[in-house]
Amino acid sequence: MNWPYTHTLINHFPIVLTVVGSAVLLLALFVRRRGLWLYALATLTLAGLSVYPVFFTGDEASDALRNTWYVVRAAVEEHDQSAGYALVCLLLLGVASAYAWWRMIRRDVMGLPPVWLRTVVAVLAAFGLSIVARTAYLGGKIIHDSPALQASPPNGAPPVSR
Repeated sequence: MNWPYTHTLINHFPIVLTVVGSAVLLLALFVRRRGLWLYALATLTLAGLSVYPVFFTGDEASDALRNTWYVVRAAVEEHDQSAGYALVCLLLLGVASAYAWWRMIRRDVMGLPPVWLRTVVAVLAAFGLSIVARTAYLGGKIIHDSPALQASPPNGAPPVSR
């Protein structure tokens, strides 16, 4: 299995789900519509569910890219450290969102989640969004800003064929 390819293929799910879920959550905080809350909570729950496979494939991709000439090891380590924080935060956000979602469907069938739960989800979403954005930025820097790709490959490295 090609772990770097798999990681690149799926890493956008928690990013997009967190961005969209947080945006709809912000709107739901002001508009106070039940449908918006359900959508935001479902989206943020899916963001929490999708983060572990991305973290796992990223760990495997890191090992696969360890000895490549074009990857700066420090950039990978910085991205990996940020990904650890993103994992924890999005898992917590996913659990809080799933609980609020469940509560809206089973207990508060006509209303919104309690204020304390809305606050918890909103704070975790804001924090999660900032961590996910930073992690994605650092992940892009691994290849896009690699100084090794700005120069020709070292002696003995195979040429890049297209």
